Amino acid sequence: MSEARRERILVVDDNVSTVEVLRRNLTAEGYSVLTADSVPAAVEVLSGTTVDLVVTDLKMPKVSGLDLIRHVRENYRDTEVMMITGFATVSGAVEAMKVGAQEYLAKPFTDQELFLSVRRTLDKLSIRRMAKEGEIGTPHERYGMLGASPAMRAVFKAVAKAAATPATVLLTGESGTGKELVARAIHYSGRRASLPFVPVNCGGIPETLLESELFGRMKGAFTGANETRAGFFQTADRGTMFLDEISETSPAMQVKLLRVLQDKEVCLVGSTKARKVDVRIIAATNRDLESHMAKGGFREDLYYRLNVINIHLPPLRERGDDVMLLVPHFAARFGRELGVEPPQFTPRAMEVLRAYLWPGNVRELENMIQRLVAMADGDLIDVPDLPPGLRFSADRQVRLGRTLVEVETEHIRRVLESVDDNKTRAAEILGIDRKTLREKLKRLP
Repeated sequence: MSEARRERILVVDDNVSTVEVLRRNLTAEGYSVLTADSVPAAVEVLSGTTVDLVVTDLKMPKVSGLDLIRHVRENYRDTEVMMITGFATVSGAVEAMKVGAQEYLAKPFTDQELFLSVRRTLDKLSIRRMAKEGEIGTPHERYGMLGASPAMRAVFKAVAKAAATPATVLLTGESGTGKELVARAIHYSGRRASLPFVPVNCGGIPETLLESELFGRMKGAFTGANETRAGFFQTADRGTMFLDEISETSPAMQVKLLRVLQDKEVCLVGSTKARKVDVRIIAATNRDLESHMAKGGFREDLYYRLNVINIHLPPLRERGDDVMLLVPHFAARFGRELGVEPPQFTPRAMEVLRAYLWPGNVRELENMIQRLVAMADGDLIDVPDLPPGLRFSADRQVRLGRTLVEVETEHIRRVLESVDDNKTRAAEILGIDRKTLREKLKRLP
């Protein structure tokens, strides 16, 4: 395992065979495993040894697993608990969670189910520890990056490796996952940190203007070109250019970008003289470029030029408990901006936010928290304060007879509402371009 100290697990069960199987399997996964055959024996182990996770059976002679959970919760802040039982009931699960178990696993369970439950529980402990110690995001938090999930740890490692090389980087992932933040992290962690970082939204510049914006123009090159002007490549010379939405460029523009990458020189529109440039390229897309390439929408040679280092940003729904870190982070930030004490979120509200799928990813969460902080009536936000789309609705449960068009219409309207009718942001969240969104809006009933 990657941790300096192996995570220590205490397995408690009066069944010797069960204890041995769990000990063997968890040890094989790299954990340090202690065992106890009763609650009193477990209490004795805990009194003399630091334990990260207690995995306890529910039914045991004299003193039950629930009593052990209560003991851990009231005496050891830095230890998590997981319940296993062969007498699984809803009431038993509820009671276990009430007294403080993070996971509830019914026998018989597979090795994979055990490992996943253990890993989820230990990840929650890791997040809580880092939040308490103020270590989360360092040094990445300087660039707005925050996360302690395995998926984000992989991103942080990739950023560090990419920053140490001048190679071209392709960032992939859904809209709202933070591709520009990663691009900035790579730039400002590398040798070009003191030089320009120039972001360019290829999908936000009309095709007729993109060439002159990127490469510059000579005076009189076209109608309206009243002066010679440098382009983004000259501005970014010796620094980094971030080409966002690279998939939205036309085939003709892709040829010109390929030439720049190959020859490391640009030619101003209206000029025949090429100029050398030293620019590191970081490109990003929320589309499947390989599929786009197969359909003829993206050049294969440009794709392989860009995809030297690939970093995929996970959607928020795959980042585990990172939501639990991001919510207070954004609340504190917007509280400072508004000059108010940030509201606290109830455990029930946090559970709802954790369970939501976040189609707009971190950007959607950020916008929502900003709105909640600005509109909060008190110092506490509960489930009824959350947007309707996140709250349970019995009406939604019975509305399964709708057409796909009706479902799409409702989702588009909800996304527009969540971004205060900002169509550019809505298109990013929906994963479509603004032209497609306009066409869909025209057809809305």
